[in-house]
Amino acid sequence: MKIKRVIFGERSLTKVAGVFMSRDGAEDAAQHLKQAAALADGQLFLVGPSDGSTPNSRAFSSKLEPEQAGIWHTLVRAHLVAGTTGVVLGILLYLGFVVAGSAAVTSTPAMGLVVFVFFGGVFGLLVGGLLTLRPDHYRVISTVRRAIRKGRWAVVIHPVTQAQIDLAMSVLRRRSDQVVRSL
Repeated sequence: MKIKRVIFGERSLTKVAGVFMSRDGAEDAAQHLKQAAALADGQLFLVGPSDGSTPNSRAFSSKLEPEQAGIWHTLVRAHLVAGTTGVVLGILLYLGFVVAGSAAVTSTPAMGLVVFVFFGGVFGLLVGGLLTLRPDHYRVISTVRRAIRKGRWAVVIHPVTQAQIDLAMSVLRRRSDQVVRSL
């Protein structure tokens, strides 16, 4: 869990959402969850049809990705950590080829080192970009977007502890039509 905190800048790394047919059902579940899980105001959002009235609605995006500053921290951290890790792995791979006596590396050692460090860094930065995109959030966001386009409601929770995740999943499974979560 500590490696996640090094890479990601958001407090809440997981999103949990439940889809409801009516506003009343969503509000009831939201109230129950807020009390049962001791959620702060910025951790639980009710998302309805009016929130997604335009394709890039600010209301929708602020409810599904409320930690905008954290996203920027994630961008910087993920690229630094993954890029550095890629460079280190490139150096270790280079050393492995040197120890193995590879003619391609031992005939031009400086060029070999540059190539391994360069490609290690590039692959690391690509991984950093993938981590920044947070593909695990896409499933939650697309499910909520489809639901509100159909006139349904959603409760979106941004839990910060495993206990909050477990409680949110349990409550929403009992009360909602569909439950989705990110990693």
